[in-house]
Amino acid sequence: MLKFSSGNAKLKNIISLSLASGWSCPFANECYSKADPTTGKITDGPETRFRCFSASQESLYPAVREQRNYNFNLLKNLKTTDEMIQLIQSSLPKVNKNDKGKIVRIHVAGDFFNQKYFDAWMSVAKNNPDRIFYAYTKSLQYWVNRLDSIPTNFKLNASKGGKLDKVIEQYNLKYAEVVYSEQEAVEKGLEIDHDDSHAYDYNHSFALLIHGTQPKGSKAAAAKSELAKQGWTGYHKKKGRSKVISN
Repeated sequence: MLKFSSGNAKLKNIISLSLASGWSCPFANECYSKADPTTGKITDGPETRFRCFSASQESLYPAVREQRNYNFNLLKNLKTTDEMIQLIQSSLPKVNKNDKGKIVRIHVAGDFFNQKYFDAWMSVAKNNPDRIFYAYTKSLQYWVNRLDSIPTNFKLNASKGGKLDKVIEQYNLKYAEVVYSEQEAVEKGLEIDHDDSHAYDYNHSFALLIHGTQPKGSKAAAAKSELAKQGWTGYHKKKGRSKVISN
């Protein structure tokens, strides 16, 4: 059985399934980072512009790293889409009386690592029309291959900064972009999402402010420090927000 997680303050009514960051992200580029499954040591990619928040989590918390690697290993060893559908569907928690579980985030960490796996989630969404499934993804080719058959309750957001960014404009895909300041978001004509609602209940592209632990001396670290001086403390409970967790 796969291990789903309950949301934090930001995603309190949302459940999620996560995979090992980086290891399951074939098209990551500007945010490519991965934690060693055993030691947790972070490795950034050659084009990394800002460090993947979820990879930092896996580095810091062995239990989180273990769960995500467990899920990834279970899924990647399955040979067919039907096997993946069966595993996901049988593992999917039921919606409780407070509607927790009615919204499912696919990948707080990780991504669609092949077409069979993408197709499996698409089928699970079709089989559960009363629930919303959403994801941020850089695996845009798998999405484009199925453009004519995406169910309405399967909400996809292209995660800008991957190897296939050119596909976003080519197919006019909705996207999310990490920005270094509120002014940058304004200049790009993007609203900033503070609670993930833009990902599953908004029809336009949007921005996310830089977040998470960033490499010392990087532009991302400097931008995060500047935001802190302006009063930005991240997505957490104190301001009615919680920590943003990216793919």
